[in-house]
Amino acid sequence: MALPLEGIRVVELGGAFAGPFAAGILARMGADVIKVERPEGDDARGWGPPFWNGVSPAYLAMNSDKRGITLDLKDPKDVAWLMDEVTRADVLVHNMRPGVMEELGLGPDVMMAKNPRLVYASIWALGRTGPLKLNPGFEPMVQAFSGLMAMNGDEDSPPTRIGTSLLDFGTGMWAAMGALAGIIQRGRTGKGCVVDASLLETALGWLTGHFASYRISGEVPVRHRTGSSRLIPFEGFQAKNGEIIIAAGNDRLFAKLAAALGHPEWATDPRYAKNTGRSANKEDILGKIRAIIATRTKGEWVDILEAAGVPCAPIHSLPEIVEHPQTRAIGMLQPVPGADNLELVALPLNFDGEKPRIRRAPPKLGEHNAEIRGTKGA
Repeated sequence: MALPLEGIRVVELGGAFAGPFAAGILARMGADVIKVERPEGDDARGWGPPFWNGVSPAYLAMNSDKRGITLDLKDPKDVAWLMDEVTRADVLVHNMRPGVMEELGLGPDVMMAKNPRLVYASIWALGRTGPLKLNPGFEPMVQAFSGLMAMNGDEDSPPTRIGTSLLDFGTGMWAAMGALAGIIQRGRTGKGCVVDASLLETALGWLTGHFASYRISGEVPVRHRTGSSRLIPFEGFQAKNGEIIIAAGNDRLFAKLAAALGHPEWATDPRYAKNTGRSANKEDILGKIRAIIATRTKGEWVDILEAAGVPCAPIHSLPEIVEHPQTRAIGMLQPVPGADNLELVALPLNFDGEKPRIRRAPPKLGEHNAEIRGTKGA
């Protein structure tokens, strides 16, 4: 299939997750992404075990569909080569430590003067400006600093880190969207732009509903392990063999749930009929639902509730969702060309009903030096 970004050239100076994830989105959509690594490689290569052919899952997951080269940015000749390459690129993506690009002579002012059509995308920890702009930041630090971690976990337990690198991936996604918007704008104006994204801004963006609630009520939202501070019931319940999420997101769905649980009278009971009443009597109604759900398996409840039109889902383990027919049907796990028995998560987008296929295995360290730079690989 023809991909939307074919003909777009991207230079990535990214390490770990956020920068490589941003460039990886562009690569999956057809851009020619040149990943620049230090001679010793992206730190993420060693983030194991486990390892596949000596490379960590963290590196593999971020870097398919790219070409890879090595540069020693302490060597003026390598910096000069990189500067020349960026002058011919459409997009630069980096998540270098604050100030490093300027020290190398590759800051946005310099590069935009040399290549006015460049879309220059920078990814920061805590933001481009402000008193903490020079601070480093890793995922758990920013989840904690932003207040996001304080919103996650059980009411009676300590704050809990979200179990994926939500801020790295989210910031990469925002940077990729900003780069795409910059390319569109360039089509109108002939000029590129500078795009900035940060883990902190991403975290605060994900908290938009919590901030609105806090500003309106003056009350700090309460943590809920699987539930909602606003909708009842909208959380996990323990069945005989595992948990099931029940999401009765409005009064009509609650009436359907009540009937499915054998208590249609709840739908007209003043304590429960409206969400405001259910919120006021939260532990009472949730306790009754918990007692009923505990009498059957999660599979039985899924059948019953789906037949009644109540949104629900079993809480799957990773192996369960990997093997689920729906996962396979939507094509979210794809084989990597030339890599036996390796599957990676696909781009979560379709174009004209078709999902872009993974075209290249993640590059070996310096794999494309000769192809791109005319020198031997590392």
